[in-house]
Amino acid sequence: MKVLALEPYYGGSHQAFLDGWSGRSRHSWTLLTLPGHHWKWRMRHAPVTLGAEVHRRAEAGETWDVLFCTDMLDLATFLGLAPAPVGRLPSVVYFHENQLTYPVRHEDSRDRHFAFTNLTTALAGRAVWFNSAFHRESFLDATSAFLGTMPDYPPLDAVDRVRARSGVYPPGIETFAPPVPRRAGALRVVWAARWEYDKGPDDFFRALALLDRRGVDFRVSVIGQQFRDTPGVFAEARTALASRIDRWGHQPSRADYAATLADADVFVSTARHEFFGLSAVEAIAAGALPVLPDRLAYPEVLAELDAGDLLYDGTVEALAERLASLAGDRGALAARREELARSAGERFGWSGLVETMDDALADAAWTTGRCREP
Repeated sequence: MKVLALEPYYGGSHQAFLDGWSGRSRHSWTLLTLPGHHWKWRMRHAPVTLGAEVHRRAEAGETWDVLFCTDMLDLATFLGLAPAPVGRLPSVVYFHENQLTYPVRHEDSRDRHFAFTNLTTALAGRAVWFNSAFHRESFLDATSAFLGTMPDYPPLDAVDRVRARSGVYPPGIETFAPPVPRRAGALRVVWAARWEYDKGPDDFFRALALLDRRGVDFRVSVIGQQFRDTPGVFAEARTALASRIDRWGHQPSRADYAATLADADVFVSTARHEFFGLSAVEAIAAGALPVLPDRLAYPEVLAELDAGDLLYDGTVEALAERLASLAGDRGALAARREELARSAGERFGWSGLVETMDDALADAAWTTGRCREP
């Protein structure tokens, strides 16, 4: 089956997902992408820019059986501008995130036009896939509330229409080397997330301050994507934790990132917003024991690994207590992390997901009678 894949924001997790799947798929893929910058402009102009390339290829004789895109594409506009044969293709939309529940510092600054674009994209798709059930339910609940604020003619049935064609397909992860024995001595803690307020860095650093006051021996690595407007708490923490830091800041390569995870005893999240938790899953697969708050998509992810007991209640005090307990029982920690690493690789590794996703993509084409695989 021939797949036309459109990704207006080809970077980070979007790029890793598309490359990871298409590179292993039994289908034949045409990838049309734009760089992962200026997301608002990408959502605005991608239907025109990518549409022009699709026109060029269609005129040269290329054909496809199904269209795949992400939430960064204004699909309804694209279909209206596309060549007629492409406009009639069955389409599958993958929601990595959405612009209605994506965090903003001040809610009154949210541009709800982009949220409505996400809705029309979902309505235009033959199938709508979310990376977690939490993401699907939070998006649909927020959309229902959002539509209720319209002054008139709210399309309240739109939520049920999207739900009826929705599915949950978690992203795959690349494989990691089997966990190696951790070094003796201090508990090694890694925090890996975007350096923004919604990832709760202030809670993490407050928990580490409690450990320090209790005399717990620990080392810390703080990594992840950084932006021009980085919260000041990172600079303060770097000074306060200077004698305990192993790695700090963005890791320049996949190998450096993997090495950081491989060296950690535990992976901590303090996120207040997370659609799936890819870095947590990768850390588990690399051999770090997860210490995750009991909220967002984390209960769903750990339930898949039969590890719901590893959730903490989300408070700074509970996080500090959990880390102190793990620092005092390294033997039990080692046995559990090896078991979870194996389970995470089996459940979320691409080798275990690609056939299911290939089948689901083919089903979207079959329902229209356009394509029938041998």
